[in-house]
Amino acid sequence: MASRGVLYGMGNPLLDISATVGQDFLQRYDLKPDNAILADDKHQSLYSDLIKNFPVDYIAGGATQNTIRVAQWLIGTPGATTYTGCIGKDEFGKQLTQKAEGDGVKVNYMIHDSTPTGTCAVLITGKNRSMVANLSAANCYAMEHIDKSENWAYVESAKVIYIGGFFLTVSPETIVKVGAHCADTDKIFSMNLSAPFLCQFFKEPMMKAFPFVDYIFGNESEAAAFAKEQNLGTENLEEVALKMASLPKANSKRSRVVVITQGKDNTIVAKDGKVKQFPIVPVDEDKILDTNGAGDAFVGGFLSQLSLGKSLEDCVRCGMYAASVIIQHSGCTFPEKPDFK
Repeated sequence: MASRGVLYGMGNPLLDISATVGQDFLQRYDLKPDNAILADDKHQSLYSDLIKNFPVDYIAGGATQNTIRVAQWLIGTPGATTYTGCIGKDEFGKQLTQKAEGDGVKVNYMIHDSTPTGTCAVLITGKNRSMVANLSAANCYAMEHIDKSENWAYVESAKVIYIGGFFLTVSPETIVKVGAHCADTDKIFSMNLSAPFLCQFFKEPMMKAFPFVDYIFGNESEAAAFAKEQNLGTENLEEVALKMASLPKANSKRSRVVVITQGKDNTIVAKDGKVKQFPIVPVDEDKILDTNGAGDAFVGGFLSQLSLGKSLEDCVRCGMYAASVIIQHSGCTFPEKPDFK
């Protein structure tokens, strides 16, 4: 049984607005069937167009919030997880709060008075999904929020903390503050590489946070980008994982664990100078609805077991279970109860 607030997540909260559309809708906004982009000027009318003309589903989204929702689903204890990020003072912000809390997550959002809640249009055509994210208020998080004692209390009560790499573009100073707290108090601090461009263009804030990281997650392309940018001198992913694990670390009481997922291929885990490969359990192609969110779900499954004090093997096993469930559902959604044992 997990205690309340055992797992704390921080990232960019977005309200996913999901609908099945035709190719003509994609063409109208110059979109590709299976792509993920940030909205620009030509996409601003897309969201109202979608809501007005299609039956839409609203889902609490954003990579880190997806991870925390999946972890909450697996832990089961109401309020076992807390999530922080910035939303707007608007109807979408209310929807986002309602959806996340409906999944059992305790939200501790910063609310921005003048910037609207971030949204992501999820446009479904067959098995393809085209995503258009408008970060808006998610981009406005400021450390003054976490500096308030009532908000910092959530950080202090957590045993495991997870921050998505995308948050490096928003408030890197907050990441360092939380990471340093974890090192000082011997709590688990975990992060995600999240995207190759972060390893490339945000490597300075990433490496300021890296000494505090006890668990680092990434996929094969993100790990390759990290290795290249940090001049690790190898493209072999096992060697990359070992070198990442051995980079300087603030809390010497904990070994760094590096977890690299590779889609259908083995998951690589490095710790204490050793590497293990974990084969995934394949899912029949005809059962796969949507691979989007599989990486977020893997981390959610992993962190759920880490928060419960389970073994590294159990953490990986649950990560794979969560990813396999998510890819059989549309969007980052899941059945009412997990059957992980």
